[in-house]
Amino acid sequence: MAFIGKAIKRALTLQKTLNIVRRRQSPVKKQEKTFLKLIKKAQDTAFGEHFGFSEILDSKNPIALFQSRVPVYDYDSIHRDWWFRMLEGEEDVTWPGKVQYFALSSGTSGAPSKKIPVTQAMIRSMRRTSVRQILSLAYYDLPPELFEKGIFMLGGSTDLLKRSSYYEGDLSGINATQIPFWFQAHYKPGKKIARERDWESKLEEIVLAAKDWDIGIIVGVPAWIQIVIERIIKHYNLKTIHDIWPNLMIYVHGGVFFEPYKKGFENLLSRPIHYIETYLASEGFIALQSDNVKTSMEMVLNNGIFYEFIPFNEANFGSDGTLNPSAQVLTLDEVKEGVDYALLLSTCAGAWRYMIGDTIRFTDLEACEIVITGRTKHYLSICGEHLSVDNMNHGILKAAAHFGVAIPEFCVAGFIEEGVFGHKWFIGCDKEIDAEEFRERLDEAIKELNDDYKVERRSALKEMKLEVLPIDLFYDWMRKLGKEGGQNKFPRVLKKEQLANWEEFIKSVNA
Repeated sequence: MAFIGKAIKRALTLQKTLNIVRRRQSPVKKQEKTFLKLIKKAQDTAFGEHFGFSEILDSKNPIALFQSRVPVYDYDSIHRDWWFRMLEGEEDVTWPGKVQYFALSSGTSGAPSKKIPVTQAMIRSMRRTSVRQILSLAYYDLPPELFEKGIFMLGGSTDLLKRSSYYEGDLSGINATQIPFWFQAHYKPGKKIARERDWESKLEEIVLAAKDWDIGIIVGVPAWIQIVIERIIKHYNLKTIHDIWPNLMIYVHGGVFFEPYKKGFENLLSRPIHYIETYLASEGFIALQSDNVKTSMEMVLNNGIFYEFIPFNEANFGSDGTLNPSAQVLTLDEVKEGVDYALLLSTCAGAWRYMIGDTIRFTDLEACEIVITGRTKHYLSICGEHLSVDNMNHGILKAAAHFGVAIPEFCVAGFIEEGVFGHKWFIGCDKEIDAEEFRERLDEAIKELNDDYKVERRSALKEMKLEVLPIDLFYDWMRKLGKEGGQNKFPRVLKKEQLANWEEFIKSVNA
C-alpha cells in the first residue's frame, strides 16, 4: 500500500503551491468577506433581528455599524441574554437552526463548566481547518510511508451526555464523533476506547492496545499525552516510545505553552520529532502552524470567524482582567506587531463580539501570524507589576535551565499581608532543587523580562515566596475537581476561592 502514501505526498506538494497563491490574498479582505457572510446568514435569527443585521448589511460601513450596535460579550453576559434560550431547545437564537452540541469548557475553578454552542457550521469549519493543518505537512521533509500510519488523538469521551434538547461533552469528544469515514482507519484509539468516560479506564485500555498500533502522529494536550506515553513505556518495559512506535514523527499540540513540557517529553523519545502547534478552542479553530520554519501560527481568516482585538493594557482592563466599558476595540487593519491583544470572536456558532479570554500577539502582520501570550484573567498586577503568563512561562524556563530540570506545571498567586504585597509561586518538579535559590533565579529572570515588575520589586512588591511540589500533585488536584484528561489545563494564576481550594488540598496531602 506504499503507493497511497506517495500519492498523498504528491497531493501535499501541489497544495504547497496553492497555499502560496492563497496567501497573496489580502487578510483584511478575507475578514471583511467573512464578516458579511456571518451577518447575512444570521440576519433572520433573534439576535440578528434585535441588532438590525439587515440594516448593517445595507450600510456603507457595516463593520463600524455592527460595532456601534452590538455590545462586547463575555460568557456570563451572552449566556444570560441569549445562549440560555438555545440550551432550552429554542431555534434561530444567535445562529440559524437548533444547536445540537455544547462543548464544556476546560475551566479549573470547580465552578459549573461553561457550555459553548457548537453548530454544524462550526463543525464543518473546524474540519476544513484541520484538513488545512494536515496539508501544511507539505512543508516538512516526511517520508511517504508516514501518511499510511496511525494518528493517535487523546481527547474527551465521544460518549456525549444527552440532555433534554442537546448533547454536551469535551470539544475533542464532539469532534471525534464527527470524524469522516475515510479517516477512521487511521484514527486511534478507535471508537470503542474513545467512548470511555472514565479517564483511568481509558488510559488502561490505551496502554493495552498500544502494542497493536503503528503510530506516526500524536495529537493532544502535553500533560496528558506525556502521562499516557510514560505509562506505555512503563507497562512494556521500554526505553522510549519509539521502541513500540518506531514511525512516530509528529506531535500536534495546543492550548498551553509547550516549552516547559518539552524537556521532559523529549526524554521519552529516542530521536527528534516535529512539533506542530494549533490554536483550537471550544469557540473555533483560530490559528495553525503553517510550516516547519516559524514557531508562530497563521490566523484562519476565511473560515467562519471574524476577529476584533482589544489592546491588553490598563486603559482597557482592570487589574483583575475585567473589561473597562470604554475599552478600545480594533479590527485587523488597525493592529500592530508586538502588542498584546484580547481576542473577540464573532462566529458561525452564534458567538458575537465574544471575548474568548485569551491574549495574543502579532509576530508578522503581513502573514497574520500570532503567538498566544496568556489569558485576560491569568494576569497578575496587584500593585502595578503587570505580570503576564508570557512573563511567567519564560521566567520559569530561564530558572529551570539553570538547574537543568523540567518544570511542566506551575502557578502563582498574589497576596497582601499586613499591608505588604507579594507573590506566592508553586512549582512542580520531581528532582531535588533548592527552593530559595530557584526563587532568586526566577525573580531575576522576571526582572529581566518585565520592567514594571523590576520597579515594583524595589518598592511595593516586597515579598516573593516559592514552594516546590511533586508534579503529580498538580494532576491529582485536577482529578479531584473532575478536570482530568481531554482539553483540561492547570491554571497559571490562582485567585480567591480557587487559591483557597488549592492550598487546602496541599495541606490535606501533607497532613
